[in-house]
Amino acid sequence: MGVVSPADMKLAAPGGSRYARVERERRYLLRGLPPGLKLSDPHTQITDNYVTGTRLRLRKVRDPRTNEWTLKLTQKHTPSPTDFSRTLITNMYLSPYEYEVLSVFEGNELRKNRYPFEDEGRLYSVDVFLGPLRGLVLAETDFETDEETDSFPAPAFAHADVTRDELFTGGRLVGLTAEDLRAELARRG
Repeated sequence: MGVVSPADMKLAAPGGSRYARVERERRYLLRGLPPGLKLSDPHTQITDNYVTGTRLRLRKVRDPRTNEWTLKLTQKHTPSPTDFSRTLITNMYLSPYEYEVLSVFEGNELRKNRYPFEDEGRLYSVDVFLGPLRGLVLAETDFETDEETDSFPAPAFAHADVTRDELFTGGRLVGLTAEDLRAELARRG
């Protein structure tokens, strides 16, 4: 059997992998930290490198309290391109050596601090972006079912529900600066 070019490969239908799981979440734009949350509260530091031209992301997560690291390669796929509330996600945990080997691929970096936050019995992840997106604060929360995802009302601390807005996905944010984001939001009104 000769070498098969990627263009000649017949691939299984997206979502056909037994290793991928459905991730259901709602995402909210915040004006700042939710009431009661402080920048000095426990959090993790996340560095994402989106591999150019792919759906792959290399992620480093560090807990500053313990200096423990989690390294992983993630693939995210949106089965319905206009509905970013549901993605198929596959994670592979990596050793430091594996992470370094894969880090040679060209990527675009996104850095943020992630804070756990509970409001009315629901757990959120509040992301405070660093670097070029400094000032951007997003919150997200996960669900078990489509019905829960679709019927969940925005929390009081949210400025806007941006769940279905591609602009607020990591793959799009990685190519923006805070000024780009402000200009786009102003353009939209």
